[in-house]
Amino acid sequence: MTNQELRLKSVVLRKNILKYIYIAKAGHTGGSLSCIDILNVLYNKVLNVDPKDFKNPNRDRYIQSKGHCVEALFVTLADRGFFPESDLETLCAYQSHYIGHPTKKVHGVEQNTGALGHGLSICVGEAIAAKLDDKRHRVFTLLGDGELPEGSNWEAFLSASHYKLDNLYAILDNNKQQITGNNKEVMNTDSVRDKLQSFGWAVKEVDGHNLEQLEEALKNGPFEEGKPNFIIAHTIKGKGVSFMEGSLKWHHGVPTEEQYALAQSELNTAEALIH
Repeated sequence: MTNQELRLKSVVLRKNILKYIYIAKAGHTGGSLSCIDILNVLYNKVLNVDPKDFKNPNRDRYIQSKGHCVEALFVTLADRGFFPESDLETLCAYQSHYIGHPTKKVHGVEQNTGALGHGLSICVGEAIAAKLDDKRHRVFTLLGDGELPEGSNWEAFLSASHYKLDNLYAILDNNKQQITGNNKEVMNTDSVRDKLQSFGWAVKEVDGHNLEQLEEALKNGPFEEGKPNFIIAHTIKGKGVSFMEGSLKWHHGVPTEEQYALAQSELNTAEALIH
């Protein structure tokens, strides 16, 4: 996939996030829009996963710790052919498997997640198992910056360093906001870089909407032999839609008919400019 095709894919995925949240009248809009470029690069440039052979023991593992932004994961999995995109028309509907958090009932989802702070701990176990079995696959997780205060994360950070898990990649969707306010006001975890380095991790910072920077960081590792890898991806909540960007109301806001039309119009314009 060329860089132009990858940029176009990000726009299409954003359009799909909004489409299915609008249909469902539920979802975490802002965070899904902030992390979709990360998922786009992971699934189209980095991860060794195959929808036709998803249980292959040599596959890479991706676990989405910030499970409330499942819409971004669902549209990405549908785009990669793990299930028909039309399935997402049942998002959040009664008896649908496509609920508000990742579930293993959906093809392509590794683990049930969404209780914040658990995804990294699961990945530490996966990475230890890979080392013990002398496997060469890598383990990836996506964390929300609003979940960093969860204590289980810091136990996992310490364990990953202790066991020298350089096959583990934790990516932080650093959009600097959570449901009730800016992170610095709710629970300040700065400086994340200094904290993680003191815990023995190798850290890189990238523009989380720069697809080339993301690919470079995620494909080329480990950053330092014997150290787990941490990528701080600086992002904007609601990225791609002008009236959603940086606005707390869109943490789980659902667009009205007028807002939906305006958002899709903006994304159509962005798509046309890339062609």
